[in-house]
Parts: sequence; structure tokens; C-alpha cells
Amino acid sequence: MAEVVMYSTVVCPYCVAAERLLTSKGVGEIRKILIDQDPALRDEMIERTGRRTVPQIFIGDHHVGGFDDLSALDRAGGLQPLLAGE
Repeated sequence: MAEVVMYSTVVCPYCVAAERLLTSKGVGEIRKILIDQDPALRDEMIERTGRRTVPQIFIGDHHVGGFDDLSALDRAGGLQPLLAGE
């Protein structure tokens, strides 16, 4: 299974929803980068994604985007293959 990295904050309902969706797809571990605890990590997220909102989700080297993007990818049938590294 591909590595999942999620930029997040401690209190973020969309982050919780994204984690719930990923867990339901069999993801056992999500590496969370909490940007509200370190401003340098927020800057890193913005530089990597061009976005300021959380969550920002990476599956392998692929930037999925936020929860709405993740959910749309799942509905289109693209999430499971990406998680499988296909």
C-alpha cells in the first residue's frame, strides 16, 4: 500500500473525515504533519501544494488535495488504485 501523508491541524473536521475515508479503504497508517504546531510546516505545505487549507493529502508522490478532492477521487473509482500503488 502506498504511503499516505496528510497535512492537518489538531482540530479539523475535514481532516477527521479524510482519515475516516482512508481508514475505510484499508489504510492502516497515515503520517500526519500538524501544521498548527510549527509555522515552518505550514510554509512547507503551502510550498508543496500551493494551498493554505487543511487537509492536504499525498498518496505516494501524488498530491490528492483536500477532503473534497479525496472524496471525488473515491467516487470516480480512482482512490483504491492509487492506494494500491497502481
